[in-house]
Amino acid sequence: MSIVQTGLEGLRRAETSIERTARKLAELPVSVTGEPQDVVDLSAAAVSLLMAKHSFEANLRAIETGTELAQSTLDLMA
Repeated sequence: MSIVQTGLEGLRRAETSIERTARKLAELPVSVTGEPQDVVDLSAAAVSLLMAKHSFEANLRAIETGTELAQSTLDLMA
């Protein structure tokens, strides 16, 4: 697996994490009595979103580095 493929897989995982957190934040649990309950852990959601953001940034850098490395290799061969 190349650096670019690894980076793309990491981007997909970060996207999945963001989507999962967004779904949890969008849910409004309702109790047996029909009253809305506030059970969303905002601090855990914030941490999850920050981790996904950092993962996304790191994977973008890996893709950029892989692309630069491939270009440098091609330049050396020319």
